[in-house]
Amino acid sequence: MLTLHTAGHLVAGAGSEPVPDGAVLVEGDRIARVGPYGDLAASHPHARVRRWPGVLTPGLLVRGADGLLERTYYPDDPYETAELGTGPITGEAALAALGMTEARWGHSARRGTQKLLARGVTALTGRFTIPAVRTAVVRSGLVVLAPAGPADGAGASLDPFAGREEAGQAFHGVLEPGAPARFAVFAVTDPGALLAEGATTCVATVIGGRLLHRRR
Repeated sequence: MLTLHTAGHLVAGAGSEPVPDGAVLVEGDRIARVGPYGDLAASHPHARVRRWPGVLTPGLLVRGADGLLERTYYPDDPYETAELGTGPITGEAALAALGMTEARWGHSARRGTQKLLARGVTALTGRFTIPAVRTAVVRSGLVVLAPAGPADGAGASLDPFAGREEAGQAFHGVLEPGAPARFAVFAVTDPGALLAEGATTCVATVIGGRLLHRRR
């Protein structure tokens, strides 16, 4: 089945010029074509169309995600937030006080991966040593890449744009025919606003051609 994803601007990769009213045509788990929406819609009139507000980009990459998923606890809303608050919990003493078990780490990791998907993340690196966390990551659909080195991802953030000089530094891959269908859409007025407004503006995340996050 063909699906045509379109947004106000499309950025195919780091350093690429934005395409106004750009679109990505997806067939299965791959990108079939990339270009102006009008051209792709005319040549594929029977494709299902998904219109998104904002800017469509390659999916984002988070390095050192083991720190975000194995050394950070995400309270379960609403069951734990009254006692623990809504923010992530870090630090050896704070985590020890929670009496973390493997099952609890797995539940937290599932919530953590949902937060990553909700920020346009499609790929991550990390050395995951807790089996329940590894399972949660695999089931999330996120692509796991090998760490670049011992210091890979030092100071990792849920927002891949944090600390970047250019938004393209957070992109993973390029949107081009034949490439895996992994991309995200952010509800910002133009590509220049991505860094300022951050990844929490994400309205959709697609991995393998599947819509894994959609803001409601």
